[in-house]
Amino acid sequence: MAPGRYPAAAARLLLLSSCLPLASLLDSPRSALRTAVAPTSAFENVPLAPPDAIFHVAASHRADPDPSKINLGIGAYRDDNGSPWVLPVVRRAEKLILEDSSLDHEYLPIAGLKSFTDASVKLILGDSSPAILEKRFAANQTISGTGAVRLGAEFLARFHKSVVYISNPTWAVHRNIFSDSGFEVREYKYWNESTRGLDLESVLSTFQSAPEGSILVLHACAHNPTGVDPTLDQWKQISDVVKAKNHFVFFDCAYQGFASGDLDRDAQAVRYFVEEGHELFVAQSYAKNFGLYGERIGCLTVVAQSTEQAKNISSQLERITRSLISNPPTFGARIVSLVLNNPELYEQWKTELKSMADRIILMREQLYDALVKHETPGTWNHIVDQIGMFSFTGLNPTQCKLLTDKFHVYLASSGRISMAGLNSKNVQRFADAVDYVVRNA
Repeated sequence: MAPGRYPAAAARLLLLSSCLPLASLLDSPRSALRTAVAPTSAFENVPLAPPDAIFHVAASHRADPDPSKINLGIGAYRDDNGSPWVLPVVRRAEKLILEDSSLDHEYLPIAGLKSFTDASVKLILGDSSPAILEKRFAANQTISGTGAVRLGAEFLARFHKSVVYISNPTWAVHRNIFSDSGFEVREYKYWNESTRGLDLESVLSTFQSAPEGSILVLHACAHNPTGVDPTLDQWKQISDVVKAKNHFVFFDCAYQGFASGDLDRDAQAVRYFVEEGHELFVAQSYAKNFGLYGERIGCLTVVAQSTEQAKNISSQLERITRSLISNPPTFGARIVSLVLNNPELYEQWKTELKSMADRIILMREQLYDALVKHETPGTWNHIVDQIGMFSFTGLNPTQCKLLTDKFHVYLASSGRISMAGLNSKNVQRFADAVDYVVRNA
């Protein structure tokens, strides 16, 4: 700009350069407005949810640098070296699937892979089940056992809304699922602290006094967290009360074959109820017995009174599934379907499944023997009487905290332990720690 020209413009520029930057000046009315009228967040009333208790135990274990730490929290199988184990039969099935050029990645039907759901029904009900022979069943593939319980809860909320009874104690997610689905959730006393076994009298009494047509959530085998199952005679007594009160039974079956090593034995309660004419739901999981934790493969099996009812139920389950997840994933379902439908792979799976169950049983025996040898105060026969992945030890929260703080043993504050976390290298150290806390806490 030449000297002496445009004096007014120069004066304005000089004034601006001595004040705020131009961008700030131009933006200042907008900033002031934002400060004066702050928008209300859609999320300002969202509280921080507490961490999941079991996954919090796992996180604490991971963060502990102690090389001798023991994780007895989360229910996932570990081998005798404390490592995750992929079943060899699963590896074989994966290889066969990957080499099958006829397979694609198209959507599954809403109800899932039919060869998988048909095999799941036979696995839990038995080939000669009256429900199968009379074609009065339905099945829907789900996001593992959790998804099966949720799908069943959503169906019941629409077509059989009633009071839901869950055991005390039980898997914590049961309450969350049915509460979130809009049910009133009550409890039936299951655990007898003095005998460290089943409180059958309380179970029968609660079922007898429950409103007619109540929904009863029962563990088919390897009750979580206690590891205590009714005997077949006790199941018969439960069935009689259920029939007299016209209750509806919802079985949760997460451990078929994994509990005892015998697929038929672990399904005996469900099969007895079907033979007795009960309508029922069964949530099946293939996380434990196939080691497919992350694949999230499950099935909701339904037993109805007629073929027409089963068809109607199936249509509604598909409708709900469509709105929840659209349709289920493929790969894990193909693995399970291939193994269950191939006689050679099926026999291999049964052998490997029994080996897992047998290792858990061996850990129970070795822990019990070590506590008896220590003459640890109390009785410990419940360790070997219980079944499945978990043991309700009877340890109190103070003792559990001391186990973690002093011995780097991570477990639920209820005293529930995953027997799969024990192995030949740490079972004695755990027994030593238990003996100490029982005597000193």
